[in-house]
Amino acid sequence: METIYRMTLNDAKRVANAAETEARFNNWDVVIAIVDHGGHLLYLQRENAQLGSIEVAISKAKTAVLFRTPTRALEQMVSDGKQGYLSMPQMLPVEGGVPLLHNGQVVGAIGVSGVNSVADGKIANAGAKAI
Repeated sequence: METIYRMTLNDAKRVANAAETEARFNNWDVVIAIVDHGGHLLYLQRENAQLGSIEVAISKAKTAVLFRTPTRALEQMVSDGKQGYLSMPQMLPVEGGVPLLHNGQVVGAIGVSGVNSVADGKIANAGAKAI
């Protein structure tokens, strides 16, 4: 048997708060989505960001948790010519999704959308550090 860690709503809010701090510092309006270890939405926040960014943020978070890797790495693989990634189910290889780790275990992920993908990634990484 092994211990399985699970994120609480308070954990998700702490991650989102750290991400929001980074976004506000840069005056960026974004959607921040936090999913649990199974890719299910646990927390979402949006203020002034475009509506289209809601599903994108959720998809980035799901991709990061299901593939246990930052979406930036997947985006790089596509850029390097591995086009097969584009047809995989539950795959959005665009920077802005980062797995959330606790004691080396993926407990969820954060997805951010609303600015450009590099800025989204910066915000998501700021949030991930709070876990």
